[in-house]
Amino acid sequence: MAAARLSGGGENRLVSLPLSRIRVIMKSSPEVSSINQDALFLTAKATELFVQYLATYSYKHGRGKEKRALTYSDLSHTAEESETFQFLADILPKKILASKYLKMLEREKRDGEVEEDDDDDDDQEEESEEEDAES
Repeated sequence: MAAARLSGGGENRLVSLPLSRIRVIMKSSPEVSSINQDALFLTAKATELFVQYLATYSYKHGRGKEKRALTYSDLSHTAEESETFQFLADILPKKILASKYLKMLEREKRDGEVEEDDDDDDDQEEESEEEDAES
């Protein structure tokens, strides 16, 4: 089939992604023992079309149009806002400044300490109620 033509590094390639790398990724799954050449080709083509669609969608709906460029923030915004690409939100998180991240960590740490203190107070109250009941 057409996938056989891909093994030679000709200029008229049907896919842009390197098939050898896709094969390695596919073989990394313990469930895969052998990979049919057609399956490899179709996986490569589907991946290529997906990336193309993601880039086009992100460009059209992002701020990069103004600069005539696709930016990381366009991709992360798409992953966050579009229901279709929601599954990419962990892979394409919004970038934040390190200082903002540190402030978030401090806030979470303080909130965690407050909750722990509340839990400790609750435990002490329960113990004193039990002691009073035993008396």
